[in-house]
Amino acid sequence: MAGGGGWFRVGFWAGEGAAGGAGPVRVGGPGRPLLRPSWSFVAVVAAGSAPVLEGAARAALPGDCRDVLPSETHVLLRRGAALEAWRVGAGPALLDDQPAWRRELPEGEEAAEIQSLLLLLLPPSPPAELPLVPGGYVVPRADFFRPLSPALRARQLALGHEHALLLAAAGDLFAWGAGRHGQLGGGDLESATEPRLVEAGDLYMWGWNESGQLGLPSKGMPGSSMAATAEANHGSPPPSGPQAAHESPPQAAFISIQAFPALLDMPGGADVSKVSCGSRHTAALTRTGELYTWGWGKYGQLGHRDTAALDRPKKVCSFEAWGLGVADVVCGPWTTFALALPL
Repeated sequence: MAGGGGWFRVGFWAGEGAAGGAGPVRVGGPGRPLLRPSWSFVAVVAAGSAPVLEGAARAALPGDCRDVLPSETHVLLRRGAALEAWRVGAGPALLDDQPAWRRELPEGEEAAEIQSLLLLLLPPSPPAELPLVPGGYVVPRADFFRPLSPALRARQLALGHEHALLLAAAGDLFAWGAGRHGQLGGGDLESATEPRLVEAGDLYMWGWNESGQLGLPSKGMPGSSMAATAEANHGSPPPSGPQAAHESPPQAAFISIQAFPALLDMPGGADVSKVSCGSRHTAALTRTGELYTWGWGKYGQLGHRDTAALDRPKKVCSFEAWGLGVADVVCGPWTTFALALPL
């Protein structure tokens, strides 16, 4: 493709509506900026320049802004030694005149101690570290700041609409929040106010499967993975014994809620290095630079040049055809962003 690599998007884009079956479209400008998507906006955070918001409207953010976390109602900014939450307005300025909330970050010796700890715990992926902040994490809605126990030694945190997942420095995974769709992976549908350990490894999926976003058989899905699974097993019997419940999803016709982590087998045994989740779709990046997507596809967010839904992983072929390999992936609610670079 002309112009080389960069960030590309597929799916819904505010101001344009549904992209349908259209192919990937370049977004985010040159270089390798960090993208932070919401429903109507995506924050573009690039080293050496002020972040910007793109989507329903375009707005340059303050020059001292180091990181951004957007939502439909507020935009969280990390500015110097402070965190600020700004309401999203309807005018040309986009953000209100004054922040709705502000929190000073630690300074001096305390800040140096925290920074030393972060350097040990966090992977080398600056310039951003939100939603994690010293002492806890932030969400782009009131009450904005939420404390975390230092004993968790958080390395990475992902925010869902109603729940959160935390990866600890030792590799343990914790979940808390709403659990009515099984999204906490504890084997029940109960909510949790405090982080609780999730027992999973490899690539496991759990939660709501209404559109096949878990890669498990979904009711009414054209070309359900039930047939593909049977073909892949060549008629072999399903796993049995006490470990089978953990390693394989229940042998039911369809799965609407998976309350316990279920092992997902990728096509050809592909080795997954990163997963990102949208509202009802999933994208997985392999260590060899291939991108797989599955789930709800109404707005073309799966990148297969159609609007079909899938309940099993399918490789996105556009980038390989352009001589590009995928180096990163980030899902918005109805959109998928992929960083593709020359092979």
